Amino acid sequence: MLVLLFSWGLACAGLVEVRGARWVDDGDKIRLLVDLSGAFSHNLFALEDPPRLVIDIPDAVLRCKLPLAPAGHPFLGGLRSGVREGDDLRMVIDLKQGARPKSFQLKPGEDGGYRLIVELLPVGRPSGGTGGGTGGGTGGGTGGSGAASAQARPAAKAEGKSPTERPKAAKPRVVVIAIDAGHGGKDVGAIGVKRTREKDITLAVARRLAKLVAKEPGMRAYLVRDADVFIPLRQRMARARKQRADLFVSIHADAFDDPSVRGSSVYTLSAGGASSEAAKWLADRENAADLVGGVKLDESDGQLASVLLDMSQNATLEHSTLAAQMVLDKLGGLGSLHKARVQRAGFVVLKSPDIPSMLVETAFISNPDEEARLRDGNHQQRLAEAILKGIKAYFQKYPSESAAFAGESGSGTGGANAADGGKRADIAAR
Repeated sequence: MLVLLFSWGLACAGLVEVRGARWVDDGDKIRLLVDLSGAFSHNLFALEDPPRLVIDIPDAVLRCKLPLAPAGHPFLGGLRSGVREGDDLRMVIDLKQGARPKSFQLKPGEDGGYRLIVELLPVGRPSGGTGGGTGGGTGGGTGGSGAASAQARPAAKAEGKSPTERPKAAKPRVVVIAIDAGHGGKDVGAIGVKRTREKDITLAVARRLAKLVAKEPGMRAYLVRDADVFIPLRQRMARARKQRADLFVSIHADAFDDPSVRGSSVYTLSAGGASSEAAKWLADRENAADLVGGVKLDESDGQLASVLLDMSQNATLEHSTLAAQMVLDKLGGLGSLHKARVQRAGFVVLKSPDIPSMLVETAFISNPDEEARLRDGNHQQRLAEAILKGIKAYFQKYPSESAAFAGESGSGTGGANAADGGKRADIAAR
């Protein structure tokens, strides 16, 4: 028996320990906070019939009692655990309905511990929170959403007003779509066999898309460039952020040395590109404070800024992919796709940490047949219509109560306000 116990101890010596877990219920969303003894990796995925979320932590062991779900929670059922493949810990969150998950890892704090945060939002509700926080605890911060909400909601019995008098509802904001016509001015882009210039095609499609967006109730188009001018890539990002854009769409026409290559594709930012951009933002505390919702940052708040930025970027990348896939699906109705899934690359124009962004390669201008189609005004219109359908599908599926976009569903609301929700990520690390 002593030999067996000794062997078991040696086997567990290299395992990370889950030392604590608790739920933090913020009303519209709920978070599972998991405290671990050391560095770890994890995998999060959803299953259906019945709906549930699975968290796999390799080489981990549970050293605590898992918390019960809050009584009467509208979409959370419970939490259970098991061991798989020898030393891997699996935790399963049972759900009463579908939920959209996000997960974040916090670096060790003063106690040397690590933390995993899994945030759950019921499907159909806006993502992101409001407010920031102050650093402390296990490398996180205390959420500021409660105080912000209290300030935002006037008291029912305010001075000079009757208890039944309600404040006037704020006018819903429109969804802003930043449309970026690739290249321009001295940067002509790719050139087709018939000398078609990419910069001309992208501007033509962008203008058509802007006109279509402008006709949508609750939507506004912003053309990053509306003339044959050269605009540096980072200035394009800055212009979109100044307009508080909810979505950034960059229009391009691909090229390759093989003229037979054809089809549309859509790109979002790669993880490596996101990491490099985060370093640039964190190097500038003024910009970092703006990005995380106005939280005042001093020298001791570097970790807080990093956590908030990580959360903002994770939410932005998630929604970039969701929107891009919907646009790609609609483009597939016009012809062949070069890639059936959203691609990822480090394009500079996609690096806004708080605006879901995509780059649409409409077709290969190097392919003679596709070049001819790109030159055709009717096809340009069809491209613009397909992109708009994808944009509308995204905002209809991920609506925001603060936006006035009225989609085909007739709900009268819509538009995921990433400029607000992404920037003000509430970590609630309590």
